[in-house]
Amino acid sequence: MRQAIGAAGLTFKAKTSGNGFSTARSLTRGLLPIITIAGLSGGLFWLTSIYEGSLRDPRYLDGWVLAGGMGLQLFFHLAIKSGFSPRSVLRWRTFHIFLGYLLIAAFVSHCDFSWPDSAFEWMLWFGFVLVTMSGAASAFLVWSMRSKLLADSSLSFERIPVRRAELEREVQAAIMTDDPAHIALGLPQPPYDAWIADLYANQLREFLQGPGNALAHLIGSQRPLRHLIDEIDEVSRYVDARNRDKLDVIRDLVIEKDGLDFAHVHLRLSRGLMFLHVPITYALMVLTVAHVMIVYAFASGGW
Repeated sequence: MRQAIGAAGLTFKAKTSGNGFSTARSLTRGLLPIITIAGLSGGLFWLTSIYEGSLRDPRYLDGWVLAGGMGLQLFFHLAIKSGFSPRSVLRWRTFHIFLGYLLIAAFVSHCDFSWPDSAFEWMLWFGFVLVTMSGAASAFLVWSMRSKLLADSSLSFERIPVRRAELEREVQAAIMTDDPAHIALGLPQPPYDAWIADLYANQLREFLQGPGNALAHLIGSQRPLRHLIDEIDEVSRYVDARNRDKLDVIRDLVIEKDGLDFAHVHLRLSRGLMFLHVPITYALMVLTVAHVMIVYAFASGGW
């Protein structure tokens, strides 16, 4: 295992040494959406100023941009409900997030950098702010999980308990492995197996049996995992090579279990945000339709 880790390290160094072009390309790819959103937002403000300069009410322009964009946002929910392929859903989700950030500029322009004037406008204002904040927080949680999770990034919430049970059985199987040399020679077993069994009973059993360290994962702390790894490494210092390899396997399984706990916390929080995001989105659409009808009912001039 140590040779494999060393080989992986050499491979990583070989890939990263002199790979400044790849790093620059990744950085450019990450900055491109930000630059595009900033450019389109600036273009909207510029068009609004031109529209206002032509002696027309700019709120009609950015208002329809805002309403149209919010209508397009519903297609993401329809894509999920319609059973589209995972690749199509992922494309719609990317577009959904990208358009959501653009709509922030349209919203600010439509509000004209001022506070609402009536209770109905306050309802629209709070609805849009809640939808935007919950959507942005959910997108950040998904990005954080994909960037930090050591296990499969496509892991579903329903798969986590199944994989957790598998990891517990794998740890138990590793602990129960006997030394065939001692069995063949009829020699007494060394105390190493007992030490590892005590480590499992006192430190690992409770950790492996269910989700844990929720607060630590929320704040990004690695302290609980570091404590378990230190306990494993401490025992590893005093055992023979065979049991050291066994502890290396257990160590990797513990790290994967910590990744599952990280995913469990973030996916559950993301689901909670969606219970806020989706209903308010549909309520906001109803309020928007009412807002458009009221505006045109009392409009006194052309737009």
